Amino acid sequence: MSNQPIIYEKRKQTAWIYLNRPDEMNSIGKALLLALKEAIVQAENDDDIRVVVLSGKGKAFCAGANLKELLEDLEVKYQKEPGLLDLSEELFGKLEKLSKPLIAALNGITLAGGLELAMTADFVIASEKAKIGDAHANFGVLPGAGGAVKLPRKIGVNRAKYLLFTGEFISAAEMKEYGLVQEVVSSEELEITVQEIADKITEKSPLVLRKMKQLVTDGLEQPVEIALKQELLSLKAHTKSYDMAEGLAAFTEKRKPVFEGY
Repeated sequence: MSNQPIIYEKRKQTAWIYLNRPDEMNSIGKALLLALKEAIVQAENDDDIRVVVLSGKGKAFCAGANLKELLEDLEVKYQKEPGLLDLSEELFGKLEKLSKPLIAALNGITLAGGLELAMTADFVIASEKAKIGDAHANFGVLPGAGGAVKLPRKIGVNRAKYLLFTGEFISAAEMKEYGLVQEVVSSEELEITVQEIADKITEKSPLVLRKMKQLVTDGLEQPVEIALKQELLSLKAHTKSYDMAEGLAAFTEKRKPVFEGY
């Protein structure tokens, strides 16, 4: 296995990005953050890539921040370079703004910053072996990338407060009941299942996927009336696109559409 903090693999039109620090439970350190940022930029700028998958090597998806590095940062009064928290903020911002569908494939333990990382994805597919929790409270640490803000929106306020306050880990199956996980499969089937889903998505118009993702994101932050108007305006503008013309032509001609993304 590569000794690089991130492994980037291109499969068909899907970019698989693996956190590759299995001996450290793929904890979030500076080297991993910088490499992950580079991988995300690479996937975003590759027009042939239409779906991005984020997963981990070893027994963990991600066990959260590297607390040793965090402590070292806190002991330095004046830093010449961005610290762990600053780099995390930048990386999570790039993930949130990724224009392409992002799938989190949870291969194992997913805690604290790892859970926050998974919540940047558009949806989550998990191995039955995955254990998921917030865990910040276990170490006297506050969430800083969405644990206290996004988790209640994902699974409901009461459930989120329970996980935040107790620091407990729960199964992927229970997280599916809560609504955070879309599907739970065996560890052997995880990558196969995710690739099948990714292949299904890559057949769709990348233009539609990009605009649809933005409409969902914006719509959650706007009053319904404004979001509906924005959706209609987007559709009207979209009627002039090649992909809509191609999709309708393919429907009429009873063939499979070939979308170009414009």
